[in-house]
Amino acid sequence: MSAAAKVDLALLKQIAIVLLVAGGLGYYPVKEYATGQIAEGIVAGVVLSVVNVLLGYGVIQSSLNRSYTAFMQIVLGGIVVRLFVMVGLLLTAVALFKFHAVSLISSLFVMYMVFLTLEVLYIHKKIQH
Repeated sequence: MSAAAKVDLALLKQIAIVLLVAGGLGYYPVKEYATGQIAEGIVAGVVLSVVNVLLGYGVIQSSLNRSYTAFMQIVLGGIVVRLFVMVGLLLTAVALFKFHAVSLISSLFVMYMVFLTLEVLYIHKKIQH
């Protein structure tokens, strides 16, 4: 099977749907009630979590041809590495760039959990086939 045929866009579509739903549900409350600093923190948290899940998607796609053990080591190791990188970026965003800490951490946490759930379900689907 060629590399192009293996690329499954299901996870990317799910990410797009989550972003559209979250944006649709969150736009009005953020626009009406949040300060500019809080809105920036929310957007930064969402961007960090999207970058994180896209990196995870890349790791999953690149390790699909490996044995089950190698696949799981790469994917789970990637999750751990990405988590530590996210903590470093989070601390940098709050300490250096002065983002609103609560809004940044809250939006990052919520989106991270949603995307991690999608990622695990995607991996489960890939392993089953």
